[in-house]
Amino acid sequence: MKNLWSEQRAKKFKNDPLALRAYTSRLLGEDPNLVLQGGGNTSVKLNITNLFGEPEEVLYVKGSGWDLATIEKQGFAPVKLDLLKGMAELDHLTDTEMVRNQRAAMTDPSAPNPSVEAVLHAIIPFKFVDHTHADSVVAVSNTENGAQRIRDIYGSAVLIVPYVMPGFILARKIFEMTRDIDWRRLEGMILLHHGVFTFSDDAKESYTRMIRLVTKAEGYLKKKKAAVHFFQAKVKEDLPRLARIRQAVSRARNSAVIARWSADDRQVAFANHPKARAIATRGPLTPDHVIRTKRTPVIIGRDPAADIERFSRGYHKYFQRHATAGLKPLDPAPRWAVWPGCGTISFGATLAEAEAINDINEHTIDAILQAEKLGGWQALPEKDIFEVEYWELEQAKLNKSAGAPVFQGKIALVTGAASGIGKACVETLRAHGAVVAALDIDPAITKTFKQPEVIGIVCDVTKPRAIEKAVSAAVRRFGGLDILVSNAGIFPPSAAIVETDQNSWQKSLNINLNSHQILMKACIPYLELGVDPAVVVIASKNVPAPGPGASAYSVAKAGLTQLARVAALELASKNIRVNVVHPNQVFDTAIWTQKVLEARAKHYKMSVPEYKTSNLLKTEITSKDVASLVATMAGPVFGKTTGAQIPIDGGNERVI
Repeated sequence: MKNLWSEQRAKKFKNDPLALRAYTSRLLGEDPNLVLQGGGNTSVKLNITNLFGEPEEVLYVKGSGWDLATIEKQGFAPVKLDLLKGMAELDHLTDTEMVRNQRAAMTDPSAPNPSVEAVLHAIIPFKFVDHTHADSVVAVSNTENGAQRIRDIYGSAVLIVPYVMPGFILARKIFEMTRDIDWRRLEGMILLHHGVFTFSDDAKESYTRMIRLVTKAEGYLKKKKAAVHFFQAKVKEDLPRLARIRQAVSRARNSAVIARWSADDRQVAFANHPKARAIATRGPLTPDHVIRTKRTPVIIGRDPAADIERFSRGYHKYFQRHATAGLKPLDPAPRWAVWPGCGTISFGATLAEAEAINDINEHTIDAILQAEKLGGWQALPEKDIFEVEYWELEQAKLNKSAGAPVFQGKIALVTGAASGIGKACVETLRAHGAVVAALDIDPAITKTFKQPEVIGIVCDVTKPRAIEKAVSAAVRRFGGLDILVSNAGIFPPSAAIVETDQNSWQKSLNINLNSHQILMKACIPYLELGVDPAVVVIASKNVPAPGPGASAYSVAKAGLTQLARVAALELASKNIRVNVVHPNQVFDTAIWTQKVLEARAKHYKMSVPEYKTSNLLKTEITSKDVASLVATMAGPVFGKTTGAQIPIDGGNERVI
């Protein structure tokens, strides 16, 4: 493992030990082989002067919610050191009581909550303390005779701590083990099935010891020929099956999920391993991962729905085997799947959660395969894993959790998404929790949206093959499809029927009508496998109230509305809702060029400002207004409505 210490960078913090602590913490956090997804913690002990001018020792420990990879000085919680040391001397203390007392002992009430390992950091008699969950060390310890292997690697240079529950129990265990120990003879501690602690009065030395200890474990794995190598694997893509798996998991969880399919060489090799079912279901890399991943994945076979139902039943039995009075069961849905022939799938209520689980899975797979080469992967007994999954601190979080956004876990696809109504629909759906595939013929669509929850796809919606590829890209990225906003359209130049150019007429039909039929045809097989699926078609006020000079547009939009009505009839049995929005005079869209706007105002003998508010409410309609209605129609408010046509026009006498 490479030592990333930079004397030049460290010099900037020579007079600020807390800033130095943040710097060395980032060195650890930037390496996913040491720290994953907010894991690990670090601290520094400082002498400060309190409000009364008295000296006071304070432990600055990583605060809850901060990631070591990006932590700054404000990410450390300052806690009075004497109180933390005093807690370690208590025979018994619940973790809830520990957290409450740690919070009460903070010198800055606006700082984040201290790490649950704060008491442990306090009793280590060195200024700087580093803690990671180094993959190589855990891979060695998670084997038969793991403790002996650790002794073989480090001899007496480290204190080997048998696994106990994190939090107060762990701090108390180490307090008892080190009552009469000479800390100066130790380079660090190895917590079996958990991770590594190093410490020193010098920040560089504490960090260097971590790198040295982890490098020794890596060398041991190499010496034992336990390193893993992955070769390019052929994967047969089956996107409908992916959507079906995601639908079954969503039902088991009772809420929509994103399904992050990973088919790189590592995941495929693991999924195809002859002992995949056995080794994947022994338990997680470290017990704290269970909070994100559950204890085991689901193994996908010929019938995904049955496999996931079987997993759920097994989870209920697991809960019943270990539950104590008052525990609230979590949902029984798997958080990841091993999919033979195809790789792995990570399921999250959000894309960030799915990505985090996938990240953990990658490192878990490496560790499992390394441990197998050392004689066999051996995780903790399920009771120990259960205790972390149902930790009182995690149960408390459940009781405080806020309501989820209405479209959390939902997957949407919007056409004509680079501007106007389409762009506003993407932004509104995303704001309400959805992930979105944004389609447009404009190449700028790939850079229009910066959030990872939105993928911009260049697509000519008049070409069936282009649409098929775009829909496949959306399903491949997110796992399925729940919401379709069929929006792409153009407004041809105004002309009387007798003067209408045939090419203009056909172009309007191709984009404003035919493309929507092609899109529906490509999306329906995935919407059938969606979660509360809904289609919202953007038509026009010209359907109920056409005007002269717009035959090409009005006829195409009328045909589109009729298509939506037929779709509502055909798809109701599949629980797919299809509704129509009829906007009018939405002037912040690409359709309403200044030239078109002036021509329509002139036709009605109005000024442009008069034309913009020529409705009963004398108000201007914006793309955001339409997007808000679209989102409402795609959501639970319209959960029992299909085939509806809703105007958004400020009130139009002819429509009314």
